[in-house]
Amino acid sequence: MRRMLLSTIRSRAVAVSFLAILAGCASRGTPVPQEFGLDTIKPDAILNRITWGASSSSFHEIKTVGADRFLAQQLHPGADRLPQSIEAQINNLTISQRPLDQLVIELEQRRKQLDTIASDDEKKAAQHAYQEELNRLAREAATRSLLRDTYSHNQLREQMTWFWLNHFSIHQGKHNLRAMVGDYEDHAIRPHALGKFRDLLAATVYHPAMLRNLDNEQNAVNHVNENYARELMELHTLGVDGGYTQKDVQELARILTGAGVNLDTQTPNVRPKLQSQYVRRGLFEFNPNRHDYGDKVLLGTVVRGRGLAEIDEAVDRLSRHPATARFISRKLALFFVGDDPSDALVQRMSKAFLRTDGDIAATLAELFSSPEFKQSLGREFKDPIHYVVSAVRLSYDDKAILTAGPMIGWLHRMGEPLYGRQTPDGFPLASSAWVSPGQMTTRFEIGKAIGSGSAGLFKVEGLQAQDRPAFPQLANPFYYESFQKTLGAATRQALDQAGSPQEWNAFLLSSPEFMYR
Repeated sequence: MRRMLLSTIRSRAVAVSFLAILAGCASRGTPVPQEFGLDTIKPDAILNRITWGASSSSFHEIKTVGADRFLAQQLHPGADRLPQSIEAQINNLTISQRPLDQLVIELEQRRKQLDTIASDDEKKAAQHAYQEELNRLAREAATRSLLRDTYSHNQLREQMTWFWLNHFSIHQGKHNLRAMVGDYEDHAIRPHALGKFRDLLAATVYHPAMLRNLDNEQNAVNHVNENYARELMELHTLGVDGGYTQKDVQELARILTGAGVNLDTQTPNVRPKLQSQYVRRGLFEFNPNRHDYGDKVLLGTVVRGRGLAEIDEAVDRLSRHPATARFISRKLALFFVGDDPSDALVQRMSKAFLRTDGDIAATLAELFSSPEFKQSLGREFKDPIHYVVSAVRLSYDDKAILTAGPMIGWLHRMGEPLYGRQTPDGFPLASSAWVSPGQMTTRFEIGKAIGSGSAGLFKVEGLQAQDRPAFPQLANPFYYESFQKTLGAATRQALDQAGSPQEWNAFLLSSPEFMYR
């Protein structure tokens, strides 16, 4: 890393000073105000935590309306606002135009037809085309997600969408989930990201992507698969120390029997006495032939065997359990305050969660009003997605990029690709997971690419670039009015000795101060 940095920084003197401050990234953050009132805190410090990263336009807005009002608007957002060209990009995506069931059923029929192809070469070509279509749909989902992260006015909702996607994690590499991840994000997660936790939990429980990801479509009476039941309690609600037993896992698995995925256009043959119990909603299917109708005992209370209503009862019980309130509150505090949130903060948040029947916005309001939150501002090391999105937001503000491809690639390089966590626990929220020499090398390369205008964000594959900005204008009024005041002496010295505006941009995007939120 040292040789690479030395070769890209113009003079040895600048390199030495810059490397010294870069090395300090992992051990310290920038000073933050200690006042407890939001309106007395520097606006960019609030923006870097509440949003995906401060930009000129967001800085102007928070100064105009005040921090408290800005936060209230973010907690209770209205209709989203996106630049017209960004909205057009999103609307032109296949996943934005076609319903999930139609898209996936057609792909499933296409997959089945592969077995009818006699020629090995033709079959291989058809299999490749099928896989490439799945890859394209997953890339569309990542593109839509990153465009919203970068340009949405409802920044807190977009951060919470990523948070819940990570909490209710699915891996796109399993089966045909690449065709489902976009709908999962857009219909199961985003609409409930700041609403009631019970509604969010239910939306994930009934989404085919989750049922397929955790094998519940294989869960049937007399052939019970406990995978989803275990993760539903351990990772999604109660937490590993939530007081449940292996018997509870087994009973919840019995409750979940029959809930699965139907990728066919036909309805299965259901026994006459159970036909009224059959449910089909898009790709979701509850097949009563596969359900265990015996009574169960979940967390000490009997659940009467009666079909799909058992799942709703289990969702009610899990979402409103005190252990769930503590587990979710602590995870929210990890995300917004730091690696070791105080027990007192988690307890206050848990009380708000229970008092409001799992209202996520109300629980966050308790967090944001806490002294712990104010004291943590500027001290949290950015994970890869926060670094990537904040760099593009700072660099281009509302100027619409033409492709999110480079951003997708950067996240893969840094080990945090969207929908790419292979285990169901989600990517780690602790800052320590992302501090390494390899991370810093990659971030410096990204900063250099964005700062010089060579990142490829304004090129469309297969077409001549429609727009060629020389490089972002980071030495702008926002920088001089606010960002500059957060920089240490060593960073300012490095910036003063930059040999060109492009190099100056690269230094700023690679500075220790920019690595924190």
